[in-house]
Amino acid sequence: MNVFFSIVIGYFLGSLSPASLLGRRKHVDLSENGTGNLGATNTLVVLGWRSGAAVMVFDILKSFFSGKLAQLLFPNLRVAGMLACVGAMLGHCFPVFHHFKGGKGLAAFGGLVVYYRLWFVPVVLFSALGLMILLDCAVAFPLFVGVLFPVMVILFGGTWQEIAVAVLAGGLLLLLHIGNVKKALAGDSSMHVRAFLKKRLFHKN
Repeated sequence: MNVFFSIVIGYFLGSLSPASLLGRRKHVDLSENGTGNLGATNTLVVLGWRSGAAVMVFDILKSFFSGKLAQLLFPNLRVAGMLACVGAMLGHCFPVFHHFKGGKGLAAFGGLVVYYRLWFVPVVLFSALGLMILLDCAVAFPLFVGVLFPVMVILFGGTWQEIAVAVLAGGLLLLLHIGNVKKALAGDSSMHVRAFLKKRLFHKN
């Protein structure tokens, strides 16, 4: 039962959507603009860098703190925190408070990485960023992250329970990005990273 309650705790905290709240404050319905996702990336595209960064930080923290809360409540279940982070991913993507229409789970997955081992973050982050820019493909980032994190858990002495949850979370992240994989394979320009970065960083049209 503690497994179930850990996931439920994460789910309800993960269902909190800063993207929706920020969009309402600025009189923009993010579910009807851009990609329609209530996540950091769509917030960035529609509302700008500051709003996107704020949403990303909140989404990471809601996952991280759901993990801390679950582990505090269920100390005898070693992976309670990790399971709560997976629950937060589900809540972020299928939020009960927003008609089950949310984001893609990447920032909430980031909260899991932060929760598990903080020093994993720069390794996973910069490796994935480098690959994404090298390949000029946005979806390369979540795909690589979803694979690299479980591999690192295995390499650095994770228990079989931790490995199982890491693989579950990574697999979930990959599944949630299948649509973007199809876009990339079809040559969709929205998956091109370099042109987007040039436009945003140097204000070129």
